[in-house]
Amino acid sequence: MQVSPVQLPGQLQRALAPLYVVHGDETLLVQEACDAIRAAARTAWYVERTVFTMASAQADWSAVLAALGALSLFADKRVLEVRIPSGKPGRDGAAALEQLATQAAHSADTVTLVVLPRLDAATLKSGWMAALIAHGVVVRIDPVERAQLPAWIAQRLAAQGQRVAEGEEGLRTLAFMADRVEGNLLAAHQEVVKLGLLYPPGELSLEQVRRAVLDVARYDPFKLPLAVLDGALARVQRMLQGLQAEGVAPVPVHWALAEELRALHAVRRALDAGQPLPLALREQRVWGAREQRYERLAPRLRSALTGRWLAEAQTVDGVVKGLPHPDWPSDPWAALQRLAVGVAAGCARAIC
Repeated sequence: MQVSPVQLPGQLQRALAPLYVVHGDETLLVQEACDAIRAAARTAWYVERTVFTMASAQADWSAVLAALGALSLFADKRVLEVRIPSGKPGRDGAAALEQLATQAAHSADTVTLVVLPRLDAATLKSGWMAALIAHGVVVRIDPVERAQLPAWIAQRLAAQGQRVAEGEEGLRTLAFMADRVEGNLLAAHQEVVKLGLLYPPGELSLEQVRRAVLDVARYDPFKLPLAVLDGALARVQRMLQGLQAEGVAPVPVHWALAEELRALHAVRRALDAGQPLPLALREQRVWGAREQRYERLAPRLRSALTGRWLAEAQTVDGVVKGLPHPDWPSDPWAALQRLAVGVAAGCARAIC
């Protein structure tokens, strides 16, 4: 059975399952889900806890299976926690997980918790993952996208009895907080908690939030292309400035953007050749948040434009590697800004 993080508390109240699987890359949300499961287990007197971290595909799984089959040292009910940081258990681990899923589902004195990172499509369809889904409760932690962040912040504020003003001021307040914590969900949580400590329940003004909230954004080069596809000019410029200020090298920033432009041009050419959009996206390995953007954007662009963007990215590739071009700024970050802002402006026009 699969449940969302929002549904997990209700499931735990109804009945504590013998097997839980939590997978995702949002550290805060994964931790909260695991904490909720552990708390429910403690309430049900599962007091002993054993943790195994299977750090490689060559890890020895015999100890995990032995621990699941053995009696508790003090005859107490217990939690058996298995962490797989890579998400790749290997052949032996895959077989062990299938066996663990079957055994855990019928264990009366053990709650088994398997913690995994975000899994790709192939891993989600693997035999061992299918066994875990069939025998346990699976909590999938999806990333909180930038567009979802203001609503997420508002929900967290509401949980501690606070809210922003109605109308335009409230939207500006949430947007301000989202800008300051972009890419750092843990920092967003900390800032919300801080507001709960500084101010009483009720309405928060924009000025109160400005005084309290720090600029704790963490910019990710691989999220820059999404902002470009959204046509978010101000956000693109802010992200580039933030990446430069954090000391990120321009080469990986350019690579992330150029790869996105290569995929976008390939999809557009496939559409010109009569290929259905879903097939074109699958061939370019476009899914999730990127897929939604491509579905909105790709049919409205022309291959001549996407081809020009790709050619410009090739020119900027030389600039960031120290090969100046007479028509482009010699500074790598200036060249990156011109490329990213130009593409973002084109995307904004296409989706208006």
